[in-house]
Amino acid sequence: MQLFSYWRSLAAFRVRIALNLKGQAFDVVSTDLIKGEQFDPDYLKINPQGVVPALVTDDGQTLTQSMAILEYLDEVFPEPALMPADAMARARVRALCMITVADTHPLVVPRIRKYITQDMGHSQEDLDAWIGNWQKAGLAAIEAHLADDGTSGKYCEGDEISLADLCLVPQLGAAMLFKVDISPYPNCKRIFDECMTLPAFFDARPQAQPDFPEEMK
Repeated sequence: MQLFSYWRSLAAFRVRIALNLKGQAFDVVSTDLIKGEQFDPDYLKINPQGVVPALVTDDGQTLTQSMAILEYLDEVFPEPALMPADAMARARVRALCMITVADTHPLVVPRIRKYITQDMGHSQEDLDAWIGNWQKAGLAAIEAHLADDGTSGKYCEGDEISLADLCLVPQLGAAMLFKVDISPYPNCKRIFDECMTLPAFFDARPQAQPDFPEEMK
């Protein structure tokens, strides 16, 4: 399989974790979002939306949108399962995923940051405040669920990895990258640390990607 990815993409990070957990070999095709490579005509033929990730399967089918890819991988490669068997637990996992995937991450992606600074003329200070606000709002919501639902354990939902963990880990990593104070979210940090002891997560981290900038190593 081929994964069109970018080292800093949270959505691609989620998919890399899933592929690792499922034991599926894949080749990373770097698509630099800062340079605008996602808008190259050849890439737009793969993903007309001009975002990453895109996954090209072994039979040549192309999948886009990280949650769709994650669900596909969990259905086609069922072990280890990334969704609980219980319907209510599955609903809780989906809800945690969507706090990140639908309500937090889309507000801080490169095209939004570019629009705020270049198109609207806001300062870097304004942008940092924008990013911090939405990162904190998302993490606070997740933290409240983890603290109050009584269903989290070693991971977001009990003691088994689920899609919720695949969404939380990149989001918390991004918060740290943007220098957001994560001390108010101890359960999020605890789960992040636990997940990062696993090779599937650790090997998927941005710093381990082939396109991670040399000057940042």
